[in-house]
Amino acid sequence: MEKTPFKVTAATLDVLEVLLSGDDALYSLKIAKAIGRPAGSVTPILMRLERCEWVTSHWEGDGGERQGPRRRFYELHPDHLAAARALVAERRPARRSGVNSFRPGLAGA
Repeated sequence: MEKTPFKVTAATLDVLEVLLSGDDALYSLKIAKAIGRPAGSVTPILMRLERCEWVTSHWEGDGGERQGPRRRFYELHPDHLAAARALVAERRPARRSGVNSFRPGLAGA
């Protein structure tokens, strides 16, 4: 596996796992809640992954019915899906069925 252009921490692996989940409506707060980490630690990871072109993002459309701030949605770039899967598989042991795969701190980064 080639070297990643970013630091791979347990939190980074948590974020990658959520991005690999197939959910197409992922924004930083939703990701943070899924992995049990503060949004203030997730957003910088997403920004770093986006700078390295592993992640793309777009702002939520202007829906007149929406209340509150617009959300920025994130997804893995198709060119890096395989590398993200390989990285998570390499750094995380296989999980048993029924175990929450988004629990923080399960990886040795």
